[in-house]
Amino acid sequence: MSVLDKDRLYPAWDAIPAAVRLSSLKGEARYLIDGKIKHAAAREVFSPLQYKSADGVQSYRLGVTPWLDPDMAMESLQAAERAYASGLGEWPQMLVDERIKCIEELICRILPLEEEFILRAMWEIAKSYQACQDEFIRTIEYAEDTVTRLREDDRNSSCIEQIDGFEAQIRRCPLGPTLLMGPFNYPLNETFAMLIPALVMGNTVVMKMPAWGAWALDPFLDALGESFPPGVVNVINGDGASIITPIVQRGSISILGFIGSTAVGKKIIGQHPRNNRLRTILGLEAKNPAFIFPDCDLELTVRECLQGSLEYNGQRCTALKHMWVHKDILDRFLAAMSDAINQVKYGMPWDNDVMITPLAEKNKCQNLSKWIEQAQSHGARIINSGGGEYAGNLFYPSILFPITRAMELFHVEQFGPVIPVSSFSSLDEISAYMAECPYGQQASIFTRSPALAAPLIDILVTQVSRINLNAQCRRGPDDLPFTGRKDSAEGTLSVEDALRSFSIRALVVANQSGRELFEAILHKGNSKFLHR
Repeated sequence: MSVLDKDRLYPAWDAIPAAVRLSSLKGEARYLIDGKIKHAAAREVFSPLQYKSADGVQSYRLGVTPWLDPDMAMESLQAAERAYASGLGEWPQMLVDERIKCIEELICRILPLEEEFILRAMWEIAKSYQACQDEFIRTIEYAEDTVTRLREDDRNSSCIEQIDGFEAQIRRCPLGPTLLMGPFNYPLNETFAMLIPALVMGNTVVMKMPAWGAWALDPFLDALGESFPPGVVNVINGDGASIITPIVQRGSISILGFIGSTAVGKKIIGQHPRNNRLRTILGLEAKNPAFIFPDCDLELTVRECLQGSLEYNGQRCTALKHMWVHKDILDRFLAAMSDAINQVKYGMPWDNDVMITPLAEKNKCQNLSKWIEQAQSHGARIINSGGGEYAGNLFYPSILFPITRAMELFHVEQFGPVIPVSSFSSLDEISAYMAECPYGQQASIFTRSPALAAPLIDILVTQVSRINLNAQCRRGPDDLPFTGRKDSAEGTLSVEDALRSFSIRALVVANQSGRELFEAILHKGNSKFLHR
């Protein structure tokens, strides 16, 4: 008997709570170039949420997004180039305090957009109402923390350093026109976590909206256009291969901020004619493992592993994507995880306490099913009742054991509610796995024993960037470095690290013969760089 109640998966309009229904939607396909809102050919946007009609299962039509051609997209780069003007434009020459004021104006303008973003994102990417609200709040906090940290850094950099008879002032400067490409799963937070530091450090930006989530970001175009000088922020959308290729091939992009697959990231970088001049901040695939020992607090471990692997359907780079369970606790862990999944709530994103919602990506359910079938053909078993069932775009979580090297799920980032489980009996097995794994973002260790955790920490610190003790993997707090090794990341994002990633240190130095000139410039205060 199916565990899925299909009547819950195809809600009729009148069964949807009035508070979360969409109304008076804009039908314009808008984009932002050179400070002006423009209109392009429209591409229809349909929700992954579906309903039944006389013609069968249908998707709700949400509206439209712009679909630019290469020439229109190139205008965005040209606008960013003009605004940067080889570093002499109004924005890169602006004092830090003045740029901060523009960011603060942006924050004020987007605060009233909270509810509209929540509803749009909930419908477009099927993320729960609460998770969309958390994303908005976290984005505002990130922007405010970035401003606070930059003020502190700028105040510190106003000091004149005395080093071995030299006087020097060291400040951080912009790098140039920047291309940003955020992901669908956190269309606001992940994108703005790059956009805010890129802008406040003086770079100009071309931002391509994500494939899913572009419609949710439309309300922010007005605020972005009104908060900055023309050409500083340009927002486009369209087929990535068509519009990004000519932008990158032009060679004027100085920074690439990209969150997506390794293959696409490498392709974009390879198109730059002088990629030695390209600063890259990349968030790529991850296959974060959890290592579970016999002495763990099983209740805590199951709770953290369940949340870590299934929050927003496991559609997070920081999700737990492979469970490694010591053979002495394997049966207990599998039984406890199965019981926990039976209690997981699935349904529509407006349902209270919902964890499993429809998947945003087209054909994702079919792809997950293929990986499960391939694993079963090599001896894996579905452990939990109903595992792998799907209806419409909703996929019921599946625990699979044993997962071995012969199975694709051993190697790929599934990015969905499938939980691969392997067993181990020694640290040598873990060490061998981590050495061959191409990914290295994070890992989790579940044990009470320092004697077990300490040697594993020493193995993992050379393979991943963050180790979580008795807790799931996660990005926050945003003051901590967020990065990865191997094919998982390049560059570091945190409030402090992002300011560094999107800038470069420059300095003015004077020895004895230049000191008089150095001091005279400081005294007159006529340099935007060299001043107290």
